[in-house]
Amino acid sequence: MAKRGMQGDDDGAKGADSIKDSAQQIWLAGLGAFAKAQQEGAKAFEALVKDGSGLQKKTQQAAEETLAQAQSRMAGFASEFGAKAVGQWGKLENIFEDRVARALEKLGMPSATELTALKARVAALEAELASRKAPPAAGKKVVRRRVGRGGAAER
Repeated sequence: MAKRGMQGDDDGAKGADSIKDSAQQIWLAGLGAFAKAQQEGAKAFEALVKDGSGLQKKTQQAAEETLAQAQSRMAGFASEFGAKAVGQWGKLENIFEDRVARALEKLGMPSATELTALKARVAALEAELASRKAPPAAGKKVVRRRVGRGGAAER
């Protein structure tokens, strides 16, 4: 029986060694997987960064094109709106001028054409008056008459 006990101890030691070896192999397999994951992970990470960079460039370009189209459309709308606004302001200005002219006419104020005609008439009258007040010729004597209180001229 003593032999059996020793053999049992040997079997137990072999079993423990076997478990120990198996655990060591599992441990090493785990470390190997971790190392491989680190190596492959770095490569995968770099590949993902590269793909992300390419996608970012494409999206940024598409966004810039869309923005340029939107700006172009807004510029067109602004130009169209400005043209319409200028036209409306012109109409409003004409309406305002007509109403002011009618109000001034009702108040008896002369129009611009009447003022121009009046200026021309005043200029013509001034010219005629200036020609009548021209200095007398050298040989003529000017006689001035005084008017007294009685209304008769004195000499």
